[in-house]
Amino acid sequence: MTLSEKYGTEIAEILSRYPVKRSALIPLLYLAQREGGYITEAAMIEIAGILKLTPPQVYETATFYTMLNLKPVGTFHIQVCKSLMCALVGSDTVIGWIKAKLGIGPGETTADGLFTLTAVECLAACGTGPMMQINDDYYERLTEEKVDRILADLKSTGSCALKTGPFMWPEPARNG
Repeated sequence: MTLSEKYGTEIAEILSRYPVKRSALIPLLYLAQREGGYITEAAMIEIAGILKLTPPQVYETATFYTMLNLKPVGTFHIQVCKSLMCALVGSDTVIGWIKAKLGIGPGETTADGLFTLTAVECLAACGTGPMMQINDDYYERLTEEKVDRILADLKSTGSCALKTGPFMWPEPARNG
């Protein structure tokens, strides 16, 4: 079933919000990703037709944004920031911890489909690195102990409702 057949009304509503059709590209890509967790080649071709774009124009947008996936990802999509600031404070070490704990490297998914690890560029938390994003939650100032606790919580709950919750910044030290 095509996107248009399945989501025709929703596509029309999205298109009605934008005077320039191309502006609906990201919302349509999100729509295509919603069901299976990733965007298929067929969906990109269909979106190109809807917006009067070429498939490569749709593909270049889909590959630019880390929140869009072109292949299936695990229940928990772990994205580790690899930008300069996070690299300087240990993002490679974080990837190493995750690899040791889960047995996967960047671009891989665990056999049970629970975790996918991706190395990404800046996630805009430069002052609190090293950091990672899991689905919609940020985890900052990571240590091996925090990574172990986060992964254990995710494994035990099977959902994003972590027992420990997303990482909260510690209270600042009081002077005097």
